[in-house]
Amino acid sequence: MLKIGIVLGSVRQGRNGEAVAKWTYDFATKRNDDVEYEIVDLVDYKLPFLGAAISEDKQAEAETAIKAWSDKIASFDGYIFIAPEYNHAVGGAFKNALDFLNPELNNKAAGFVGYGSLGGTRAHENLRLILGELQVADVRTAVTFSLMTDFENMSEFKPADYHADNANQMLDQVIAWSGALKTVR
Repeated sequence: MLKIGIVLGSVRQGRNGEAVAKWTYDFATKRNDDVEYEIVDLVDYKLPFLGAAISEDKQAEAETAIKAWSDKIASFDGYIFIAPEYNHAVGGAFKNALDFLNPELNNKAAGFVGYGSLGGTRAHENLRLILGELQVADVRTAVTFSLMTDFENMSEFKPADYHADNANQMLDQVIAWSGALKTVR
């Protein structure tokens, strides 16, 4: 059985990502694939800034957070990254979290679910560059939720029905690539 992590890549207060991650999880599990899905919320990992000085009294806490993040991400065969777009890119906290990883991600697959003014597409493109360096095979089809049309008052998540087609295609691709890449690990 494949394990796919649905990684919520925002730590911002008042974020829309929780509703998007829940929708993605519910949509994926209703398909009844032979896949175990799990939401991984970046806010649950108190990662320090990579390379920043850490006081002695905070080092053990930082090392524990880094190890927990690494172990959790390593436990999956593939990923669906929930990526909001901030300033035409992936958010800083998410980029920082990815910078703590490398072998945990190698030879795995990823799909994207984004949200923002243009559905998070520029964050997806930014992630494609980052994940290429981390040897992650990202899939072509993405799910893109617009803050203007899929959120009432840009905060209450009300996705249009047509997103189901892209979600199904993205999940099919992530599952196929995750299974194929499992054979090389």
